[in-house]
Amino acid sequence: MYNHLIEYATVRQLEFIEAVKTHGNASAAARALGIDHTTLRRSLQALEIKAARKQPTSHDYAKAAVPDGFGIKGVSQYIKDGEVKGQWVKTSADAERQLELMKLAVEAMCADMPRVAPLPKPAHTKADLCNLYVMTDCHVGMLAWHKEGGEDWDLGIAERVLTGCFEQLVTSSPDAKTCVIAQLGDWMHYDGIVPVTPTSGHIVDSDGRFSKVVEIALRILRRMIDCALMRHETVYVLMAEGNHDISSSIWLRVLFKALYENEPRVVMIGTELPYYIHQHGEVMLAFHHGHLKKKEALPLYFAAQFPKIWGNTTHRFIHTGHMHHEDIKEYSGITVVQHSTLAARDAHSSRHAYLSRRQATATTYHVKRGRVATVTVTPEMISDEDDVK
Repeated sequence: MYNHLIEYATVRQLEFIEAVKTHGNASAAARALGIDHTTLRRSLQALEIKAARKQPTSHDYAKAAVPDGFGIKGVSQYIKDGEVKGQWVKTSADAERQLELMKLAVEAMCADMPRVAPLPKPAHTKADLCNLYVMTDCHVGMLAWHKEGGEDWDLGIAERVLTGCFEQLVTSSPDAKTCVIAQLGDWMHYDGIVPVTPTSGHIVDSDGRFSKVVEIALRILRRMIDCALMRHETVYVLMAEGNHDISSSIWLRVLFKALYENEPRVVMIGTELPYYIHQHGEVMLAFHHGHLKKKEALPLYFAAQFPKIWGNTTHRFIHTGHMHHEDIKEYSGITVVQHSTLAARDAHSSRHAYLSRRQATATTYHVKRGRVATVTVTPEMISDEDDVK
């Protein structure tokens, strides 16, 4: 009795153990020592917990069988007279493993998917230029009511506004040889069958079933990429992680990489780290949705994470979203640009009095001179005649 606890016991606890051995139980031992039996019991219980943390038990919970995609978050033990009599293994969803399984499943489904045929290159482009088209916080699948936020938003409006504004950006920008389509996250308003945010579980206003949301979200993105291919020789595509679409950003990256596998002019900016980078000559373009690190901390982070690209460039820009309004601030050696959204305000934004101008921008960068041109479009520039039914 209690022999396995002796090496972890204090001098006073050793005295308690000897008293229990001598008198047969904790109550008799407490009376013999002239102390309250609760004091003795609590001291020995604390000793049992201390020992359980430091030594393996006969119940090895590390070998407990749990479903793939779940992990062990804790163990409850039933201890009597210093012996472990029973054990309950508590599990929880392993988010990282579930995302990994999702990626594997999408890759398997994409294996037999028809690939997009290559499109002809544009006749004339300017080799020194790169156009950056930023689309962030578009919240496809969101439902907004004009009586709350001033403007309506649903799947039909989203398709008309997003495709129309993107085409306007492309046609209004210079004929650059390359471009980057930076979909900076929160492309999807929610991340699965249930319309809730993936981390906090907040209920969101949704338009239609998730399968319909996915269909339209993919159709918009394909139109954007095909539109860019008509004007640029090489199209770099970024599907960034947002706080509303953590899982969806994974299958979007895998799906579009497979879809355009036979189109050498489409290059996916692929990384599991939600901090992304692209170099255009002496220009560094960095991207992050903005949900994991504040914009003030991003310059130092990107300098440390990508030191070679930082050192080889003289014009550096970080592009973020998340906050739904524009903010541009220049730090030592880098400019952080926080982009607006084209989406209308939902109930949450309206009730919290979030106000911002709805817009999207295209920025042109020269390989040596850095930023040389900017184009801005707003939803008002898109005619109602282009509405997608």
